[in-house]
Amino acid sequence: MARGDWTTFEEFSVDLGNGVHNLGSDQLKLLLIDNTTPPTAADATPRLADYVGNEVSTAGGYPANGIALTGEAFAEAGGVATLDDTGNISLAQDGSGFTDAYWGILYNDTAAADQAIGFVDLGGPVSEQAGVISITWNAGGILTGTITS
Repeated sequence: MARGDWTTFEEFSVDLGNGVHNLGSDQLKLLLIDNTTPPTAADATPRLADYVGNEVSTAGGYPANGIALTGEAFAEAGGVATLDDTGNISLAQDGSGFTDAYWGILYNDTAAADQAIGFVDLGGPVSEQAGVISITWNAGGILTGTITS
């Protein structure tokens, strides 16, 4: 993987089929983790509880249990459904912040078991102490999908 690569958890499609996610209204968060246990697409039942033990330090400006997406939108146009976040993510430089972020786990904070959707490779280690942390989602959206017959 390379910095910025997005991977959707395989279990996400099962969770969609089971009605776990309402991407139009649920609160999504991005949990930043170190490289103790890297995520993989095949993680059996990815949930916040699986990754929170590897969360980066909250001593700086990073909040416990992740950063809430603020410009979240889910829409369909021409048979293509897209999940996007126009707010993007930015953390100010903080001398007491984390120094070891490798992955961002996108999860559903509204879902009862905090099921995860996917993850982004931060190309770590990324340091809040070294400077501003910015995560800008792809212009085409975080997730885009088409159902064909």
